[in-house]
Amino acid sequence: MGKEFVVTPWDVSGNVDYNKLIKEFGLRELKGLPKVFQENVLFRRKIIFAHRDFERIVEAIEKKKKFAMLTGLMPTGKFHIGHMILAQQIIFYQKLGADIYVAVADLESYNTRGQSLEEGRKIAVEEYIKNYITLGLKPEKCEIYFQSDRSRDGEKSGAYYRLANLFGRHATFNEFKAVYGDITPGKMVSAFLQATDIMHPGLKEFSGRVPIVVPVGVDQDPHLRLIRDMTNRLKEPDLILPSSTYHYFIQGLKGGKMSSSDPTSFIALTDSAKEVETKIKKYAFSGGKDTVEEHRAKGGNPDIDVSFQYLRFFFEQDDKKLAQIEEDYRSGKLLTGELKKITIEKINAFLKEHQARRAKIIEKDIEKFLY
Repeated sequence: MGKEFVVTPWDVSGNVDYNKLIKEFGLRELKGLPKVFQENVLFRRKIIFAHRDFERIVEAIEKKKKFAMLTGLMPTGKFHIGHMILAQQIIFYQKLGADIYVAVADLESYNTRGQSLEEGRKIAVEEYIKNYITLGLKPEKCEIYFQSDRSRDGEKSGAYYRLANLFGRHATFNEFKAVYGDITPGKMVSAFLQATDIMHPGLKEFSGRVPIVVPVGVDQDPHLRLIRDMTNRLKEPDLILPSSTYHYFIQGLKGGKMSSSDPTSFIALTDSAKEVETKIKKYAFSGGKDTVEEHRAKGGNPDIDVSFQYLRFFFEQDDKKLAQIEEDYRSGKLLTGELKKITIEKINAFLKEHQARRAKIIEKDIEKFLY
């Protein structure tokens, strides 16, 4: 991708040029959306910036036709604010009438990370599903399932695993090597299951032949391209190629990607108010200048400031207030410490309410989602 930045499914580094990625990946800029999309801050602020075939989804929404949304989760580590960008899209599409499918990639975690299925299930429930419910996900027209145990319904389960095997005929070793590098049997099994996760909502046993949207970070596009190629070759069953949208990366506290293995790189939704304060003050990468005098004279850079980015992505819903914070920071009127203070207060207000609601979730609430 050039010397200045790298974007692959396993590595994101450097100053990412999203316009360059649109051209190199063959994506299309996301624009001209109906008014309903302006209600979602991620679309309104163009945090979701590119797409493939999203017009199919827009048409379904406008004409009130059936469509589905699929996303997945890797059941490792804590649920942090970086995961909220997908959670918010799931809930948004559900409100627009989508059939929701959430795949728990426990087999992929088992095959590629050596994690037990039991541990994967525990983390999926405690860290992800509980937080999805707390954030507003409803059980209606929503299936959360494990790759290792797709459905209690035999017809559905059979259709899912049959499709996974059918995909095995429609990929080449060279294609796998181009996307995944070193190939192992476990990686290949995981890739076929990932393709099945994305495409199986279009089977008659599930939502039927409907358009499917898959929201992802742009680093995941190589997976989507491979799946589209395989689906193109699959004549039976007849499926519509998946639509996809691409969002900006959410920086870790210290810049770069958040890492589940480094708790100082993220804010978890179970963090205490004191932990949030410490993490933001100590680790949040700043776009400010080295001294107060220099900052007052030259201003800060909110484009690289992690505290400002968290406000922009999640914690300041008012566009006018966000614009004022940005203006004050760029001018030097607002200091880095003051910006961090605003962010800490916003995050902790959100987490206080979130954690109180999460504590009320019981086993029966979770069971309503599992298929």
